[in-house]
Amino acid sequence: MFIDRARLKVTGGAGGNGCCSFRREKYVPLGGPEGGDGGDGGAVLLEASPRLGSLLDIRYHGHWKGKRGAHGRGKAQHGKTSGPMVVPVPCGTVVRALDSEEILADLKAPGQRFLAGAGGKGGKGNARFATAANRAPHFAELGEPGEEREFRLELKLIADVGLVGLPNAGKSTLLAHVSAARPKIADYPFTTLSPNLGVVPLSGYRTFTMADIPGIIEGAAQGKGLGHDFLRHIERTRVLLFLIDLGDEDPVQTWRTLESELAQHTDAFAKRRRLFVFNKADVTENRARFDEVAKEFKGPRLISAATGEGLDALLENLWTLVEQARTELDVEDAPEPEREYTFEAPYDLRQTDAGFSIEGKRVLRAVRMTDFENPEAVRHLQYILKHMGVFKALKRMGAKAGQSIWVGGVEMEYQPD
Repeated sequence: MFIDRARLKVTGGAGGNGCCSFRREKYVPLGGPEGGDGGDGGAVLLEASPRLGSLLDIRYHGHWKGKRGAHGRGKAQHGKTSGPMVVPVPCGTVVRALDSEEILADLKAPGQRFLAGAGGKGGKGNARFATAANRAPHFAELGEPGEEREFRLELKLIADVGLVGLPNAGKSTLLAHVSAARPKIADYPFTTLSPNLGVVPLSGYRTFTMADIPGIIEGAAQGKGLGHDFLRHIERTRVLLFLIDLGDEDPVQTWRTLESELAQHTDAFAKRRRLFVFNKADVTENRARFDEVAKEFKGPRLISAATGEGLDALLENLWTLVEQARTELDVEDAPEPEREYTFEAPYDLRQTDAGFSIEGKRVLRAVRMTDFENPEAVRHLQYILKHMGVFKALKRMGAKAGQSIWVGGVEMEYQPD
């Protein structure tokens, strides 16, 4: 089954909890704290794999979770950090944010990876908090929860040559004749219901890939027929092969219709190399029309996908065009501009109807890793927020004693110094 769209939810592995432990050994009085740190949780990575051809695995396994880091133990034993969870996806997968549809990654090359969900940081053991003023801390940090995100995955096939034509133009027959692909072939339109990809072998160990999509009809760019759903699968092709049936009543109008639908779908098709091929030369009436129709096209070729006539010369011509396109640097493959780094405030404090809301990575992490059932851990959180300047900012904004302070879904009560 060919699946080219899927929804994915990932949850990074939570960090392990820090350990609160003290050294107890004979003849060693006041051994002191020795709790180890928890290990970091495992991240969830998406990796482009050439072995997959669709998003079928993601469709039926839509939630991937990273492994949790091991908890810290006594005797200063730190927990083990978990390795990443690697989720294979087909080459050509576009990763979009579920809510905004923003493109976050385009996994084209085999082995290319995208960090989908970061793992949580491991909590520190009580040995980390020992100071001259507090030599025996009785608290440790909790492990940070892993990052949770949702994506919409969209597959765009990567092929060297894309077949473009009306239904029943002979695209599937051509692909089956020149490659090992076996698409469904019948004498009625819209036989092809999903894209097909084939590898075309040539002499001298040369190969290139060819993609066949369902037939395009007028209005496909607006959703008519099946072309609207599958036109994106030839966006990445280097060469467009227009396959036109010589038995068509008006081949010129057919070509204009195809060009119009491609232009309405995306401007990227205007930069692709083109080759015009007339099919079904095995019909005597069609062969007689070729010389007259060919005048309207640039360098057209006459073939018969059913009998194999003219295919050897056609494949050599396609190989030349593909090689020329491969040597050119496409705009999509151009190096990305250098990332600009801007200042990011440590936290964002806003007043709401329910009190005050604080957002920020450092503040959120400190709250999530605090054990609120331990008074000493709560005092340590207060110490962190004070040194970050949160209390001063609340005082400037007119916060009053007893007002609610919300941080990542956790409600706290403001008490001024």
